[in-house]
Amino acid sequence: MFEPLMTTSTIVFAFIFGLVSSLASHLLMKFLAKLPANPQTLPRGTMGLLPFFGETLGFLKPHSSNSLGTFLQDRCLRYGRVFKSHLFGSPAIVSCDFELNMFILQNEEKLFQAYYPKAMHGILGNYSLLVVSGDLHKKLRNTIVSFISLSKSQPKFLWCVEKLLISMIKSWNDRTEVAFFKEAKTLTLSFMVKSLLNIEPGEPLASEILEDFETYMKGFVSLPILIPGTSYYKAVKARKRLSSIVTEIIKERILKKQVGLGDDEDDFLDLILTKENLSDEEKLSIVLDILLGGYETTATLMALVVYFIGHAPHVFEILKEEHESIRQSKKDGEPLNWEDYKKMEFTYHVTCEAMRCGNVVKFVHRKALQDVKFKDILIPSGWKVFPIFTGVHVDQSLHDKPHEFNPWRWTDKEMRKKVTPFGGGPRLCPGADLAKVVIGFSLHHIVLNYRWKTKADDFPLAYPYVEFQRGLILEIEPASS
Repeated sequence: MFEPLMTTSTIVFAFIFGLVSSLASHLLMKFLAKLPANPQTLPRGTMGLLPFFGETLGFLKPHSSNSLGTFLQDRCLRYGRVFKSHLFGSPAIVSCDFELNMFILQNEEKLFQAYYPKAMHGILGNYSLLVVSGDLHKKLRNTIVSFISLSKSQPKFLWCVEKLLISMIKSWNDRTEVAFFKEAKTLTLSFMVKSLLNIEPGEPLASEILEDFETYMKGFVSLPILIPGTSYYKAVKARKRLSSIVTEIIKERILKKQVGLGDDEDDFLDLILTKENLSDEEKLSIVLDILLGGYETTATLMALVVYFIGHAPHVFEILKEEHESIRQSKKDGEPLNWEDYKKMEFTYHVTCEAMRCGNVVKFVHRKALQDVKFKDILIPSGWKVFPIFTGVHVDQSLHDKPHEFNPWRWTDKEMRKKVTPFGGGPRLCPGADLAKVVIGFSLHHIVLNYRWKTKADDFPLAYPYVEFQRGLILEIEPASS
């Protein structure tokens, strides 16, 4: 006679199934409670199959960074450039519309507020410029802006950048291939660490910081599971190690100042330490934010510029002519200066076009602080809002042949009003100008020394942050050949 057996695995399965069902029901009720009473005023769209995950996985699916990707493209075709969705655990409005994006960015702290997933706070810390808001954001941002203003034209900083660039270029002698993205990351972090913390690039501590930053970045797009071995866990641990390193450097700097052993010339860390309106945690966070921006954003933009030039030989030739002219106006071995940078007009256009085509920042996270009506669109209070910068940069109504890399389009001064590569409003990236200076100096030495080609299967991917399929492997040869 047959009798059904309730095995341990069956009991566990039944328990888990009941728990998941209850949780799903609870989340569904919370989700429905957030919906406005009059959904007809919302943009069209779908919320996905599961209330919590919604369409997040499709939204984050990697794609070429100079395109919308299938998720956004399909929904823009189906629902228009503004649509509703369910992303990162919340009902959301997604905008690929330029006017709405500018409206959102310009109404920061009035109608909208930065609102990143809680898991990112574990990696960035509670005082990161990315997650704080209001007066605290203004205070921290002003401190960082002072660093940018102090550094970007300062001969000491410019010489540090150029010295490291020359060293990188010399290391390419007798090589036929270069993993450029890795080289760019090492370069940018090296001069930021030297300028900010006075750590020489060859020191073991500099290598430790670089390794931790690479681990740190991988955590941004990982599942927020704080279990040993996961990318998120490793990123949180890497952030703690970086915090410990910077904290020790700050303590040593304070001690040296107290006993009169400090350098006669103050650097930026000294300036931070003199600001009495900043707490120790805020000072630490400012240093980490500057290092992160200098490392990731600048290196990514540098790699994108080199990638697009590699696919545009005519751009390379014009660029080379500009830098030959600058070099001919200087003595042998004379370093570049701020006046030289201001002559790099075509270089500036190339950099801006690489930002538009490559999309260093694909989107930002915002939340509506109240019910917001824009034209005939309702954005309910509490909903997440995602201005998609890529959507604006590939918009045919704004840009002629938007997928074509064309630096000459930037001769039109109206172009800067049609793009948002570094955000906008009060949260415009404070490091954008510094990145452009570094790119200008980098291109000067690269185009005067080498030509290059990229691999056919090596292109920028949005993860959503930019990565290259193979690390941007360049096939190089001397420019003279």
